[in-house]
Amino acid sequence: SLAWSWGLLALATFMLLPANLLPITHFYNKGLLQSDTIFSGILMLYRSKMSGIATIVLTASILVPVGKIIGLAWICWQLQRAKPVRRKRQLLMYRVIDFIGRWSMLDLFVISLMVALVDRGVLLSVRAGPGATAFAGVVVLTMMSARMLDTRLLWDKAAR
Repeated sequence: SLAWSWGLLALATFMLLPANLLPITHFYNKGLLQSDTIFSGILMLYRSKMSGIATIVLTASILVPVGKIIGLAWICWQLQRAKPVRRKRQLLMYRVIDFIGRWSMLDLFVISLMVALVDRGVLLSVRAGPGATAFAGVVVLTMMSARMLDTRLLWDKAAR
């Protein structure tokens, strides 16, 4: 389970680059195309005086996925070390990562709402970009990595 968790985590880390660099949405307004990445969307929200929403999107789209990857990597690395592990701290971290993982889909939910509510055909249209697919991959792969990690390894390691 540790090897599977590492593999999925490495793939999620690799997917972070296109998720943050490629456009997550394409917005057509009267024939003009505006493509936004996650970060440019956050900046636009801050400039539009919507700092609360921008902070939520920043947290859910950038900080949480990166934090999940770092946290899962730390747990996996600790399981491979020869020194004793702090199993209670790692188990708590694992549970937090597993719980928060579901909330990482917030961006994709917002995009799907925008497409459903804003898409009006020729004059006004919103489409999900390739960054949305990569971001969904990051979210799903980190969730799978957390689920593949067998927490009994923490207790087995502590018993040795």
